[in-house]
Amino acid sequence: MASYARSAHLAVLGPTNTGKTHLAIERMCGHSSGLIGFPLRLLAREVYDRVVRIKGADQVALLTGEERILPPNARYVMATAEAMPTRGGVGSLKDFAFVGVDEIQLAADPERGHIFTDRMLHAQGREETMLLGSASMAPLVRELLPKTEIISRPRFSTLSYAGSRKLSRLPRRSAIVAFSVEEVYRVAEMLRRFRGGAAVVMGALSPATRNAQVAMFEAG
Repeated sequence: MASYARSAHLAVLGPTNTGKTHLAIERMCGHSSGLIGFPLRLLAREVYDRVVRIKGADQVALLTGEERILPPNARYVMATAEAMPTRGGVGSLKDFAFVGVDEIQLAADPERGHIFTDRMLHAQGREETMLLGSASMAPLVRELLPKTEIISRPRFSTLSYAGSRKLSRLPRRSAIVAFSVEEVYRVAEMLRRFRGGAAVVMGALSPATRNAQVAMFEAG
């Protein structure tokens, strides 16, 4: 941890499930103010809820394309990358002591890459900046941001492919990804018959409905 405290500009790189986001939240909460940009609305919302439990609802803002929760005295802002405020863009905040950008490998995405590239190059914390992403970004970070200290994070657990499995035999609280609205609802209906319940999350749902479905999943 001493290494983190020594550098004002960090890139924390590694695969999923390495605690990168948890580290960023921990570091941000140690500063007087902070901003983290995320790739997904649901992730921004999840972290918003976590920081609210730590700092209190009056201190934390949420900015996405669909939700805007902005207390007058908010000092910590969770946002999608596109909604990250520029200096002076949120309430009375002129800048942020801590700034983080999550999943910076999306700089290579054909549609959103320009946003993440801009955030990598220009999002700066007054005291600390943290970029989070895949280990594959290390060469690009070294080239574009040569003064950035790169920290590698090992995976906490093994990720493996379990093969095909019947829906009726899936363990509780499994996550299933489907690629059409019809398939999502077909799978959900089968799970309700087999297991008694299923939470459904899709981009077309309203923020309130999505948040309720996530809460239902997290409650078991």
